[in-house]
Amino acid sequence: MITVIDYGMGNLRSVVKAIEKYTADVRISNDPGSIKTSKALVMPGDGAFGMAMDHLQQMGWVEPLCEYIASGGYFFGICLGFQLLFSSSDEFGFHKGLDIIRGHVKKFDFPALKVPHMGWNDIELTGKSKFLEGIENYSYFYFIHSYYPEIKDHSWSLGEVDYGETFPCIVGKDNMIAMQFHPEKSHKVGLKIVENFVRYSCL
Repeated sequence: MITVIDYGMGNLRSVVKAIEKYTADVRISNDPGSIKTSKALVMPGDGAFGMAMDHLQQMGWVEPLCEYIASGGYFFGICLGFQLLFSSSDEFGFHKGLDIIRGHVKKFDFPALKVPHMGWNDIELTGKSKFLEGIENYSYFYFIHSYYPEIKDHSWSLGEVDYGETFPCIVGKDNMIAMQFHPEKSHKVGLKIVENFVRYSCL
């Protein structure tokens, strides 16, 4: 069973529909106890970093989620679910994150560029992952975000994008992957990542 985490931050149906192209074994859950019966976790999300962390904490997700990732469980983070993996963010004040990846999430501050960073952009692959099989370097993906991470441990970086400066937009190790862009909105190339994740996590 692939569990899509519902922590009250965004519409999850588009992500579920993308997963359903490759398996019917998927559910949405707001119960951290569902981790025990999950083959994989998917954490999407839209909205503010601090509010998201408050929701995760209040609903009891933080500790079991961190333990699950540390144990090598299959995990897929998308957009806000990517940013929350970092140590902290300055979105509407300073907020601590899950601190799985050392780094800080900050707002774009480049006067010549539009914020949010919205639309298609190409990425440079900087690492290898089984979930990126079949993805060509400099493929285009769909982005919409106003904050980006400064990473301290570059061993996590799997892909980078340039918007004002170069920053990681795909991170991961072993059975974990997360990305700033929306794979479910990125046509065939984005769905290929979803397909890879489903295939490996449901073997």
